[in-house]
Amino acid sequence: MLSFDQILLARERIKNNICHTPCAYSVTLSSLLGADIYIKFENMQFTAAFKERGALHKLLLLQEQEANVKGVIAMSAGNHAKGVAYHANRLGIPATIVMPTFTPIVKVTDTEALGATVVLHGETLSEASDRAYELAKQEQLIFIHPYDDFDVIAGQGTTALEFLEDCPDLDTLIIPIGGGGLISGMSLAAKNIRPDIEVIGVQAAAYPAVRQLRKGDPVQVGGATIAEGIAVKYPGQNTLDIIDKYVDDIVLVSEQSLERAVSLYINIEKTVAEGAGAASLAAIVEHPERFAGKKVGVVLSGANLDAKVLAYILLRDLVHTGRLVRLQITLTDRPGSLSKVTALVGEEGGNIIDVDHQRVFSRAAVRETILAMSVEVRESSHGERICKALNDAGFDAVIVAH
Repeated sequence: MLSFDQILLARERIKNNICHTPCAYSVTLSSLLGADIYIKFENMQFTAAFKERGALHKLLLLQEQEANVKGVIAMSAGNHAKGVAYHANRLGIPATIVMPTFTPIVKVTDTEALGATVVLHGETLSEASDRAYELAKQEQLIFIHPYDDFDVIAGQGTTALEFLEDCPDLDTLIIPIGGGGLISGMSLAAKNIRPDIEVIGVQAAAYPAVRQLRKGDPVQVGGATIAEGIAVKYPGQNTLDIIDKYVDDIVLVSEQSLERAVSLYINIEKTVAEGAGAASLAAIVEHPERFAGKKVGVVLSGANLDAKVLAYILLRDLVHTGRLVRLQITLTDRPGSLSKVTALVGEEGGNIIDVDHQRVFSRAAVRETILAMSVEVRESSHGERICKALNDAGFDAVIVAH
């Protein structure tokens, strides 16, 4: 079992090459969600995620233990790959990263740009992992596990040392769980510093493996999620043992809460979080009563989010919060009808984003046309007022999405 002293030693080893990331109180989020929220900005590490801590600690120990490290190999589709690649290259250690073939090209090129050799293999993380172990044996490389390694866990645990140094009187720490490396290291460190502190894990609802195992249920996971960084089918055994000892509870969050948390970070804190990186905040979004009135520490654990996905999330959040509505308007197909509609929407203060003017693929009468119009509004009631104004003017208008 990992000891607290090993985490303290890990901090000494990595402190000169890892950012002591800031911890800040969020006035607006605290007011909005009903808890005193303190954010640990791990997205400010060089590779934008906490994974650097464990990767660097493992690499430094390898250099201490072996005079000549021929090379290292890891399996990852994201942040662990970048952490290993960056610090291995900086330390002069050849690194190979095996990534599944579905890995987004931007993550592949980013990892290569950090100095690693990328091998694409398999359709799943499991297949990529098997290939990494094969190559490690064939080429005498040292495998660096993304989470189920005590040296890696010790590095991740340094996050809690910093957090409680900067915010010593937190009531609760909320930490995302994928394979369990971050929460096992942080919970062990936190409970040794503050035995009374509450440690809450958070998992995506589609991937609740650790919660299921703790309850003795069969593991049933799968499906699409924006929190791919914690979409792990089977956590590590080492991490499970630590989680069982130090983590008080595990909560689940929906995709809508994850999207909302990403949007809140952008709009309120002006910072980027990937889905997994926003999971801690998503727990408060989904379970506000669970944390009401408490001084809560959340870890913004990563920011490597595809720009297209981020754009979709922000637009969807406008819909969910009633600031973007979709109107369907039936009108007579004659010159000037469209201009009258757009003028009326403008007079009512709506901002038209796009218009789909459909004559052929429609069940309307031949001399009628259907408009599908996306309109930016101030709030949902504003959209309803615009819809009423259109109907009062003689148009047949309904809100089909908001």
